[in-house]
Amino acid sequence: MQEAMLQSDLPFPVRRGKVRDVYDLGETLLIVATDRISAFDCIMPNGIPDKGKILTALSLFWFEKFPQIPNHLIATEVADYPSSLKPFAQQIAGRSMLVKKAKVVPIECVARGYLAGSGWKEYQQSQRVCGVMLPAGLKQSDKLPEPIFTPATKEESGHDINISFAETVKRIGAPLAQELSERTLWLYQNAADYASTRGVIIADTKFEFGQLPDGKLILVDEILTPDSSRFWPADQYQPGRDQPSFDKQFVRNWLETQPWDKTPPAPALPADVVQGTRNRYLEAYVELTGHTLAL
Repeated sequence: MQEAMLQSDLPFPVRRGKVRDVYDLGETLLIVATDRISAFDCIMPNGIPDKGKILTALSLFWFEKFPQIPNHLIATEVADYPSSLKPFAQQIAGRSMLVKKAKVVPIECVARGYLAGSGWKEYQQSQRVCGVMLPAGLKQSDKLPEPIFTPATKEESGHDINISFAETVKRIGAPLAQELSERTLWLYQNAADYASTRGVIIADTKFEFGQLPDGKLILVDEILTPDSSRFWPADQYQPGRDQPSFDKQFVRNWLETQPWDKTPPAPALPADVVQGTRNRYLEAYVELTGHTLAL
């Protein structure tokens, strides 16, 4: 297992997110998925080896599976990139995407099919999730009567904030809000139906959308990865408790046992948590795609 790549280094204007380094190439962007991992809005001091490659490969799988929803992808092979990127092949191969530029819609598009995470906390207080009234008596991890669209704000720092559909309409207008809801729920339902044939429950997931200069709405960033979704093994599913998962819940659970106040700096992840997380991300890829990943 190679060491984690915590940061790429290319001579182009760059914006670094929690996981991705985004380079401005003029007409296009290069998104490089590093091996950084964040939890509770803090970046851990050490990463998960090959995590960026797994996220990139899984996003590519889903983009190809659902061409009905236009996306930002141009290429993922260095051979197809502009010549100015070729000298950096060793850094970016397998963990990068050349993409169209788009104006990102400032709404996190979350679809929930099960009651977990912040949705479960909100339900316990009000029987609602993002303004959506749900039946009484639901348990943690229960399947919802039907998937719901639960948007959130995109914050530059700190936690994204769950908002209602009405608040989304206020912020971006009714036509765009409706289109985001429809695309989010269509993608979630079709991905969840497919995943169920592979023995995986997609409890929830979030998407990001952007608009091209002509106003056309496209998917941007990653989709349906262990960083942006809750993946549960169907054969171990049991409502009323936390579920085993193929995502970074494993890291969150370890952090919850530490004497840490969830503000930077975060504690370093021990070797067994790093290895366990890597194994879960790889397992998610294999279970969902049916393919192994050469790393």
